[in-house]
Amino acid sequence: MMIEAIIFDVDGTLVDTVDMHAEAWQRAFREFGKELEFQLVREQIGKGGDQLMPEFLSEKELEEFGEKLEERRTELFDTEYLPKTKPFPKVRELCERIKKDDIKIVLASSATGDEVEFFKKAMNIADLLEAETTTDDAEASKPEPDIFEAALKRIGDPDASRYIVVGDTPYDAIAAGKINLKTIGVLSGGFPEQSLREAGCVEIYKDPADLLARYDESAIVKGMSKSASE
Repeated sequence: MMIEAIIFDVDGTLVDTVDMHAEAWQRAFREFGKELEFQLVREQIGKGGDQLMPEFLSEKELEEFGEKLEERRTELFDTEYLPKTKPFPKVRELCERIKKDDIKIVLASSATGDEVEFFKKAMNIADLLEAETTTDDAEASKPEPDIFEAALKRIGDPDASRYIVVGDTPYDAIAAGKINLKTIGVLSGGFPEQSLREAGCVEIYKDPADLLARYDESAIVKGMSKSASE
C-alpha cells in the first residue's frame, strides 16, 4: 500500500520538551503537596493529564484539585518553558524530504492550540503541513487512540495501512496500534529503545536527523516501494 501520510507526535519527537514537561508537572504536584521523583514523572510524559494524574493521585485528590493542578501545570509550562522550546535538528529538512514524495504531513499533538502554534513557528514547518490536532480534538489522551483518530479524520479517514505514525514514547505506539497504525519510534524523547519495541514500534531511529539520514531505508520508503512492486 502506498504511504499517503505521516502523522507526527510533536513533544519529544520534533521538539525537545520532555524534560520541561516533566519539570512543570513535578513543580505543579509539589505546589499541591505531592513531592514526586523527577524520573517517575518523566516516565509518564507522553500521556495527557487525564492519564498522567491518576498515576499519582487518588480519586478523592483528583476530584478535589486535579483540575486546578493541571491548570497550574499548563500555566507553568506556557510561561516558563514554552518560550525556551527548540526543535530537534533537521526537522524541516525531514518534512521537506517527505513532501518531496508527495506524502502528507499531519501533527497529532495533545498540546493546546497556542502551544501547537508556537511549535509550528519554532520548527518552521507550517507551510509543509496538511493538518494538525490539539488537545481539544481528543476526549482521552494517549495511550488511548483518540488523537490519532482525530488526525485520520482531518484528512478523510483513509485506510490506516496507508499511514505511519512517528513518535517518541511507548504511549504513541500503543495508541497507534489500537487503530492499526504502524509506528516508527525515535529515541529523542529519552525513552528506552526496548520499551518502544515492546510497545510495537516497527523501526527505531535516534532522532529526526537520523530518520532523514536513513530515509531511503525507512518504512516510509519501504511502503512506497511495496506499492510500486504490487
